[in-house]
Amino acid sequence: MASGKTWNWKEFLVLLAATVLSILAVVPYVLTLQSNILKHITLPMPLWKILALQMVENTLVFAVMIAAGLYLAGKVGLGLPFLESALEGRGFPRGAAHTLGIAAAAGVLTSLLVVGLDLLFIRAGASFEAAGTAATPPPWQGFLAAFYGGIAEEVSMRLFLMTLLAWLLREVKRALKGKPSGLEIWLAILLSALLFGLGHLPMTRVLTSLTPMVVARAVALNGIFGIVMGWLYWKQGLESAMIAHFSGDLVLHVILPMI
Repeated sequence: MASGKTWNWKEFLVLLAATVLSILAVVPYVLTLQSNILKHITLPMPLWKILALQMVENTLVFAVMIAAGLYLAGKVGLGLPFLESALEGRGFPRGAAHTLGIAAAAGVLTSLLVVGLDLLFIRAGASFEAAGTAATPPPWQGFLAAFYGGIAEEVSMRLFLMTLLAWLLREVKRALKGKPSGLEIWLAILLSALLFGLGHLPMTRVLTSLTPMVVARAVALNGIFGIVMGWLYWKQGLESAMIAHFSGDLVLHVILPMI
């Protein structure tokens, strides 16, 4: 939602629907990762009820994040240019396919960089020894999980968190009689990337024992993804960040497991 434009309910509903579907898509992947744990614990209620309650909770939380993200994005010059153009009846902007293609390539290259750096971490002692509680999801579940990364994680970390940080930094700068600059955006990108990396620690703990090197590995590798996606969101719109994240996750969760 570009600066100065009125609230667009269609944009909100499209994003919310896509996010909810992506959350549903990741369920098989998460259940497989935690399948060995679920076998050895007693749940307070049937699993399907727990999943249903979590879906309701996630829907409400993401609705708030999307609403806040869209509102603030218009104030700091961020948004979803391709979706906005399509919803306004103008079709996709010229060169959209080329732009999104570059974003997809950026996601693939970033994932390959992450894999290369991961090998260096392993050599440095951050071996990813299984904790004995995690199963390995099949590629088809990794494919579905890529939608969660590309949509839900980008909505929460870029549209909401990075936008919020950029807006807060802009307000501070405005108080000092200055307009928002690239510095504020870069700070927002780096801070949101750091939090994106830290946010992966709970899942990392399911897969392996947390050591200082393993924590550094998770934060650094996911942080690299966050920086690239943040830059794409800033320069090309959230759609580019989504495509890049989805493409990168396809490499990490579908292609590599099959090799």
